[in-house]
Amino acid sequence: MTVLTENRTDLLRAHALNIRERIVDVCSNPEGGHLGGSLSLVEVLTALYFDVLRIDPAHPDDPHRDIFLLSKGHAAIGLYSTLAERGFVDPAELAGYGTTGSRFMAHPVRSIPGVEMPTGSLGHGPALAIGFALAAKLSGSRRRVFVALGDGELQEGSVWEAAMGAAGLGLDNLIAVVDRNGLQLTGSTEDICPLEPLGDRWRSFGWAVREVDGQNIEAVRDALAGAPWMPGRPSVLIARTTKGAGVPFVAGNPKSHYVNFSERQQARARIALRRAAPGEAHHG
Repeated sequence: MTVLTENRTDLLRAHALNIRERIVDVCSNPEGGHLGGSLSLVEVLTALYFDVLRIDPAHPDDPHRDIFLLSKGHAAIGLYSTLAERGFVDPAELAGYGTTGSRFMAHPVRSIPGVEMPTGSLGHGPALAIGFALAAKLSGSRRRVFVALGDGELQEGSVWEAAMGAAGLGLDNLIAVVDRNGLQLTGSTEDICPLEPLGDRWRSFGWAVREVDGQNIEAVRDALAGAPWMPGRPSVLIARTTKGAGVPFVAGNPKSHYVNFSERQQARARIALRRAAPGEAHHG
């Protein structure tokens, strides 16, 4: 395992800040966008794309690449911003998000380099991930498959059908990440359809489970880089996060699910991000 030095941690944090700023900017365009669930996932996406996934932006279809699927497709702005930061797409193109003729839509599509599958109908990502993981096993590939889910998404029965199937197939090359920010569009997940004890639920389906502070980029990276955690078992990381993380005036608020920032709110959000950042970051 690569040692995550202080300098390396600072670099990851700088990437995370750049990604957050891009998310805020996209959500300040005329269409607005899904802000809260994109911001809560930033540390997971940053750790994956800059220190865990075996990928090459110059060769997005490399047959030996690792796979990432965004099952919570409404966080596409977070994924697009990460792909731009990693060099898969031109960051300037994000300004056209959601407009006529743009390839950047509200949910991921394969016309974007680095997007493996279109997602958006919640609960389908784990089954798609099983397909990739099983194919890798059958072909003898070292490929790992990562899939990110929202916690509200876990109310979909198809998630648990896939969880049972993945464990039964012994897919230890499959790693799920649950963005456990505790909120969905209409309120608290625990008020709408309780999930706890969430770790025990996954264990009962035969998965190896770890839980981390999902906004601690070192903890997230260390957990994901070390997967799989148990031979013969798929892994799930429950990342305890805050919806709208990084922007105090929307963080932890269900109304951050979808926003359309005014210029004043955009400037306020950017100032808040810079003040909270441990170090200065620069766009490349």
